[in-house]
Amino acid sequence: MRGCQAAIVTLNNVAEYHVENFGCRSSRSDGEAIASGLRQRGLRPATGFSEANVVIVNTCSVTADADSGARAFIRRVHRQNPQAKIVVTGCYAQRAPEELVALNGVSAVIGNSHKSLVAPGITEPSSFIPLARLVNNIPVLADENFAHADLATLPFAEDAGQTRPNLKVQDGCGNRCSFCIIPDTRGPSRSVSLTECLSSVQRFVANSGQELVLSGINLGRWGRDLKPVHPFTDLVAAILEKTALPRLRLSSIEPMDWTPQLLALYAMYPERLAHHAHLPLQSGSDTILRRMYRRYRPWHYAEKIRQIRNLLPDAAIGADVMVGFPGESDALFQESYDFIARQPLTYLHLFPFSPRPGTLAAAMPPVPGRIVEERMASLRSLADQKNLAFRQRFIGRKLTAVTLKGGHRDTTPAISSNFIKIEVATLCPPNHTIPVQVTGLSEAGLYANPVKN
Repeated sequence: MRGCQAAIVTLNNVAEYHVENFGCRSSRSDGEAIASGLRQRGLRPATGFSEANVVIVNTCSVTADADSGARAFIRRVHRQNPQAKIVVTGCYAQRAPEELVALNGVSAVIGNSHKSLVAPGITEPSSFIPLARLVNNIPVLADENFAHADLATLPFAEDAGQTRPNLKVQDGCGNRCSFCIIPDTRGPSRSVSLTECLSSVQRFVANSGQELVLSGINLGRWGRDLKPVHPFTDLVAAILEKTALPRLRLSSIEPMDWTPQLLALYAMYPERLAHHAHLPLQSGSDTILRRMYRRYRPWHYAEKIRQIRNLLPDAAIGADVMVGFPGESDALFQESYDFIARQPLTYLHLFPFSPRPGTLAAAMPPVPGRIVEERMASLRSLADQKNLAFRQRFIGRKLTAVTLKGGHRDTTPAISSNFIKIEVATLCPPNHTIPVQVTGLSEAGLYANPVKN
């Protein structure tokens, strides 16, 4: 039904909101943009969802576990705060809004195609309501054309108290890997203009920001849809050349987008480009990569890793690895395991395969769950060994770290250029760059003392 005249959410004297983010950096960046929009419209953040008048659930749908986690959270919110208006957005809302409107307490479902309308839809009489359709008398805004998608950049909100915020400069993906639903939930690749990106970075620098994380769904594709077309390196180079940003960190970039031009920028700006590279791998088996429709082969990946390691000997290098893709036999898993073991990786993000409706892989025979769990455990052990060996290399050495929020009574959490969590033995406000000397290993990072100038 179209032509719905009711407001998406009717809120009388709403004072407090809560945004719950699921999924990737880009999703968290979207969530902060929504939160900022609500604050600009007079709402205040609640101390938790139990105290909020409206709860925005910003979902992920990359796996079945992500879907079930979002549903469980919605049920918990409605159980503990039955008066709250629940607005569901994000990838799950885009993929299967009908599943979400069936949940008790949901007031509206707004897909990624209309995500920029979440804050005004909650707080204002909406001029865009005729776009909505009613499902079970609940407004739903989602379409596959992404005609209303808005890529707003938000690297800094003065009232957010952020450290190391994400600057989302790209959304969507057109790769069509056989297992991936993202082209349907995020749409085609779209880029924020170079001018707008630079303006956002300059605002961050003007507010004493220390480290900015450049993010996107397929970050290396930034600029290919712009007129004129830009390579991704134009954006990175412009940020480093035209702003005084102390440190820029690049989030996940596909192997084929680690070009010689990008590596050259790391050589030119060794102090300002964080020594950290994340290259999605998914599998070290050539057979499985072909079935996944990935656009590189294991030897291509290994060569990129070799180039990065030679240029940045102390860099953190991470990979996404999917376990249990259909057809992954014991021999093919061992091929993948052995390939990963040979690479100078310092951490792994491990995911079990999850069939996504509408993808080619969803119709393929699955690997039994028990076998997937065993393989996950095997790779998790390998990743722990690699990460421990990496961290041990820095005991007694000096590093530079950006301080974060939180910590204990007499320590401050921080993050090093090469993506190691550091517990510094001093009290320091967040968002400061400090030199430290590593004293030992913590459970997941390092202990360090501040170095006096």
